[in-house]
Amino acid sequence: MSPWPAAVAAEPKTLHMLLDADARLAAAAGGVALFLSDGAGLANGALLRLQSAVIEACKDAFTHLSGNHPHLEITFARFVDRLEVSLSHQNEIGSHAGAPASEHSSGPKGDKSDSTALPGVDCVQHETHGNESVTRLTKYFG
Repeated sequence: MSPWPAAVAAEPKTLHMLLDADARLAAAAGGVALFLSDGAGLANGALLRLQSAVIEACKDAFTHLSGNHPHLEITFARFVDRLEVSLSHQNEIGSHAGAPASEHSSGPKGDKSDSTALPGVDCVQHETHGNESVTRLTKYFG
């Protein structure tokens, strides 16, 4: 008998990344989205569109990073019915500080009423909390 516990295969449900503004790191984030959603049974085309949407959202967020706040935080959360990718970064003090929390959504299931909607995801939400901006991409499975 081994004194070590038996190895158990565990599937990741959440992953947190902290990125600098580098297109290669955006591609890595797209790869994580692809990996986490692959087991959900999405068609290959849907997987590639999701990957592209995450890369595009990262590149867009990189343009908002500054010398005082050079990092983009990304949290991937996989649920039974969806994948949520949250991208957050700090704004310069004063640009959004003290502003009330706001949210703007493109709507579930691919409603394209918002100009910020990305092909490959079903919902895009933008929130501001103090000097933190958060963009949440949601892809529903099935």
